Amino acid sequence: MDIAMEQRPTATRTAPLRTGEAYLRAIADDGRRVFIDGELVKDVTRHPAFREGARSIARLYDMAADPANRERLTFPSPADGAPVLRAYQIPRNHADLRAKRLAAESWAEATFGLMGRTPDHVAGFFCGYAAKPSVFAAGGQGYADNVVRFYEHLRDSHLYASYAIVPPQIDRSKPAHQQSDPSLYAGVVREKDGGIVLAGAQQLATGGVLSDYLYLSCIHPLQPGDENQAIGVAIPMNAPGLKLYSRRGFAAKAENSFDYPLTSRFDETDSLVVLNDVFVPWENVFIYRDTRICFDQWWKTPSHLYGNLQAQARYATKLRFLLGLAKRMNEMTGHDRNPPVMVQMGELASLATIVDSMVHAQEVMAQVEEDGVLWPSRATLYSVMALQSEINPRMIDIVREITGAGMITLPSSERDFSNPEIAADMERFFSTPGHAARGKVALMKLAWDFIGTEFGNRHQQYEKFYGGASFLVKMNVFRNYDFNRATQLVDQALDLPPVAAG
Repeated sequence: MDIAMEQRPTATRTAPLRTGEAYLRAIADDGRRVFIDGELVKDVTRHPAFREGARSIARLYDMAADPANRERLTFPSPADGAPVLRAYQIPRNHADLRAKRLAAESWAEATFGLMGRTPDHVAGFFCGYAAKPSVFAAGGQGYADNVVRFYEHLRDSHLYASYAIVPPQIDRSKPAHQQSDPSLYAGVVREKDGGIVLAGAQQLATGGVLSDYLYLSCIHPLQPGDENQAIGVAIPMNAPGLKLYSRRGFAAKAENSFDYPLTSRFDETDSLVVLNDVFVPWENVFIYRDTRICFDQWWKTPSHLYGNLQAQARYATKLRFLLGLAKRMNEMTGHDRNPPVMVQMGELASLATIVDSMVHAQEVMAQVEEDGVLWPSRATLYSVMALQSEINPRMIDIVREITGAGMITLPSSERDFSNPEIAADMERFFSTPGHAARGKVALMKLAWDFIGTEFGNRHQQYEKFYGGASFLVKMNVFRNYDFNRATQLVDQALDLPPVAAG
């Protein structure tokens, strides 16, 4: 449908920077339908499964609203010069891209790299869309106008968008339109006055429970016949008919922050999105029944590069935190100068440095392409993403080797220290020179929460498939590596003049 001539709202002035309190107020009891443990959640800001995750996001907003962080975390809106989140800046030069990376690092450090879908992640994707609207204009100029306008709305209102872009695992041997029910995968079921109606399901909606908007699309290649699933739309999280089925809420099971210092604060949750006749007005439709544009949005705009530059800055921060954990545990147990441990720590530091250096290389090797927009280095980004599924488990295993039985012989809970008889034994057998038992146990609990709890193991799975199956990411590297330069060296070697015998 050609929507180029439809009436659309005009842009508004930039809103004052959003505070944590304003964010929590906006998502509290707003009618969103979130289900967990068989029940509908009335208010995600108060439910034990989501409350502390929401507060962690609120602290990020407070950081950005703090005048002391104005230069680091915000930039002037092109609309009126008022400050907006740096995450929504479209980089035009290397300084812009570096500023985006530094902002991402600041937020990642506030969550120790443990929240992968903070508001700056999908913001990067919308920066990429707005930087290259011609990709969407291939379906009609109205769609390009829509995506730019919605990006500006997110930017100037300081909003938090999440996404669901992977179909559910029902029968992966068949395309969407050949499933037992062709509306199982999220897609359009009909048009109506003013917009379209969606039905079906999509995953993974990480952070969706806590966000303002959901971007619904598909990153999997679609086939002819899958046109109903070839969409890109923005949906308010409280839209009628939209439901989120959260996985197990780890934070709700965390008894206290001593025993679960990370689980209790940073569980952003993942959800299955179910749509029961969800209406989307045309102004929030960016791709409509077009498999080519649905594919091109990821690869012919810098969206995937911007979003994953943030993701890699976050991951590098997380690895830095892991190195800090290992170092503190070695210091506390007296192993810090043990040569075999130093070798293991050297390997950890090498792997972490590779990731960190590749993040910097993405911006150093970035190039200004069409329309004066800076694109991070594709080959560099996809190379580090391709290795992530191998680097992460290797690093976790090294830390397991360093700690040995230390993380699984800990006191059962913080309450043990409240019993004088137990506390006396704990102090005798858990303390180390210069470190009381409670402090040592707190550190080891922190490490176990990172590595061994349900929350920690979810993170290992998350990082393993962060960029999708590793073979898919490696195919991205194949497509973007400069093989011409490599093969020219071979051709030069073959063309070397003969060397006289003797």
